[in-house]
Amino acid sequence: MANWNQVLTEIGKRNPYDTLRNEYLRKIAEHTDRNVMVYYSGWLQSPKTGADYSISDADKNGFMACCPKKDDRKNGLDLILHTPGGRVDATESLIDYLYELYKGDIRAFVPQLAMSGGTLIAVSCKEIWMGNQSSIGPVDPQISGVAAQSYIAEFYRACEEVKRDQSKLLLWQPILGKLPPGFLTECQNAIDWSNEILKKSLERVMFADEKRPARKINKIQKLLGDQTISKAHARHITFQQAKEAGLRVMALEEDNVLQDLILSLHHLLCLTFEQTTSVKIFANNFGSAYVTHGVLAKK
Repeated sequence: MANWNQVLTEIGKRNPYDTLRNEYLRKIAEHTDRNVMVYYSGWLQSPKTGADYSISDADKNGFMACCPKKDDRKNGLDLILHTPGGRVDATESLIDYLYELYKGDIRAFVPQLAMSGGTLIAVSCKEIWMGNQSSIGPVDPQISGVAAQSYIAEFYRACEEVKRDQSKLLLWQPILGKLPPGFLTECQNAIDWSNEILKKSLERVMFADEKRPARKINKIQKLLGDQTISKAHARHITFQQAKEAGLRVMALEEDNVLQDLILSLHHLLCLTFEQTTSVKIFANNFGSAYVTHGVLAKK
């Protein structure tokens, strides 16, 4: 495996980022005999003005640019993910788009993080490859930075406390009075929608060959969708936790060559975000790429 410093040295030898990225993608495809695509966000690197790091409808253009023609899709797809997540509607649209192209013959690779909507994309694949350093995350929807489940839980807590002690109404009235009409219904709809995507994705691909996957899916939904279990949307779920929940996960450490190639590519892409104006990178092993940019903040 090329470590961070070795990749940095390679960058200095050539036009750097595209050439080396294409080389790693080509080597991964040769090793797996499958199509390879990266969907990477630079949200962990230096922030850039005007950047949109999350999953959005604009990402469909990147996927369209980097998904090969029909004849080249017969070998399936290995999708390498690094994203904080984003809009539920955009995530669902990307999942459905990829399913129509590959009919579920997709493996997700998570070198470091695929959180929230990134986790939904990962579980829509037939298997997820993770390493000791990899994490996925809860998929409970957020509204204005707060979990939709928290709004509903707090409302019912208020109802119970006021029912037991009417004097608590004075405490809760200004808090609940800030909620607009229909807001709690919107929260519940968002929760139901996220769980629906999760369930549909697991039934359609990962557990398509199982006759009674309901119990396994319920356990996975508890881990990924129930905030009383996860406690926080930013919770990092490890390979072992994902495996114990019933997800079909594979250890990157089982294939040393593939692990070295995937992590070398990961280091390169992180350095690309650090040293350039790149915000998101979509690229495949055929040399196609779609890159969005922001503006480097002045120091």
